[in-house]
Amino acid sequence: MSYVFQGLKPEKLWRYFYELNQIPRESKHEAEAGQYIISVANELGLPYKQDDVGNIVVNKPASAGCTDRPKVCLQGHLDMVCEKNSGTEHDFRKDPIRMLIDGDYVRADGTTLGADNGIGVAAALTVMASRDLIHPPMEFLFTIDEETGLTGANALKPGFVTADILINGDSEEDGALYIGCAGGKDTEIKLTIEWINVPAGYLPLQIKLTGLKGGHSGLDIALGRANANKLLNRLLWNANDELDFHLVSISGGSKHNAIPREAEAVLVVRPDDLDKMKALITNYEQIFKEEYKGIESAIKIVASETGPPQKVFSKDFQFRFGNMIYALPHGVVAMSHAIPDLVETSTSLAIVKTDEKNISVLTSQRSSVETAKIDIADKVKATGLLAGGAVRQGGGYPGWKPNMDSKILEIMKSAHKALYGKTPEVKAIHAGLECGIIGETVPGIDMISFGPTIKNPHSPDEVVAIKTVEKFWGLLVETLKRIATG
Repeated sequence: MSYVFQGLKPEKLWRYFYELNQIPRESKHEAEAGQYIISVANELGLPYKQDDVGNIVVNKPASAGCTDRPKVCLQGHLDMVCEKNSGTEHDFRKDPIRMLIDGDYVRADGTTLGADNGIGVAAALTVMASRDLIHPPMEFLFTIDEETGLTGANALKPGFVTADILINGDSEEDGALYIGCAGGKDTEIKLTIEWINVPAGYLPLQIKLTGLKGGHSGLDIALGRANANKLLNRLLWNANDELDFHLVSISGGSKHNAIPREAEAVLVVRPDDLDKMKALITNYEQIFKEEYKGIESAIKIVASETGPPQKVFSKDFQFRFGNMIYALPHGVVAMSHAIPDLVETSTSLAIVKTDEKNISVLTSQRSSVETAKIDIADKVKATGLLAGGAVRQGGGYPGWKPNMDSKILEIMKSAHKALYGKTPEVKAIHAGLECGIIGETVPGIDMISFGPTIKNPHSPDEVVAIKTVEKFWGLLVETLKRIATG
């Protein structure tokens, strides 16, 4: 693939981002990306260490005369969310990301871009490789599997990171400094399917709902975007009252931390009700377009013929499952009273999946208040139990409590004002950052998170704003210089 970033600044950062995106780095499959980091460290003659799960720390000595300054760790995660549009030919296990410049943005061709957190990783590599920067003693922490459970950060052992200050490059808004994040928890409901024989004469039908924007279930949850699982189930739930059909399977969503963009169901319908079902589908497509006018512009529901199934859901099971999905909450639960416009608590109905024995429903809860996180997770659990499901809850991960007295916060606020003429916003984020976990592993470490503007992460609409990458780099360089020079 040809190099598309010619002329973009900072040149070395874009080059590292390009090279990183030539390497498949799906969550839990980051070994090749880890070897790339090690190869860069070896090329630069910098010492590194790697733990049992694949996290890597590279060390770089301070600039001359700065050895007594606080040690700074630049941190990012190697994995990326792997989502693609229907019809896009791409194998995330072997294909490089095809990148394009689209006006003021960089995007991928029908897939996620991997700017989350590839830009942060590329910035760390650029500091590693730069010989003309003024900086204190440095650590560079590259974690694995952030996107599917923060397992890399959770596996960190005391002493692996020894820095005094952590700068996380995994935020996505230019002009903002993040000093807190939500904790998270997953709740999975599993229902054993009650199968029956296919009624004689019933016709098989596949229904696909596509065209939704999706996005990050923390960062984008307040935007009011539609959930494909909820919409498709709503259509089927209402069809239950009017038409005679049996479900064969239903599925939607693929990532625990992404709002599902697509969902599909296979069913059999009584011949006399086939046209009525198609009319109902057309009607609900219009209903959804009207309800989400100005938010979702490309909702599409298509019915098509499919092969005959071996068996179908019983009416009783279909009824219980449909009621459960209808009752499960999705979206913002509460806003913060302390920080304006910050979502405090939310839940996302992320994945529905059918196999030969069960339907599994994975949901994700977030909150900056630990007790509120537990409460909304238990409400989801209760809904699953009422439907007769088996419920499993993950241990979750901690939030990161804001520290308004942080020294790195004051340094970066001052540096931003000097560089760009305005004081940055100080925020917390309704998403999981590794800072919360790292802070527990390295007690007393002073932490902050920042990054360029990245829109629509975790979806094929992901883009990074080119000019903000240069600003991101400029602020990082100035921050390191100020720490190094006192």
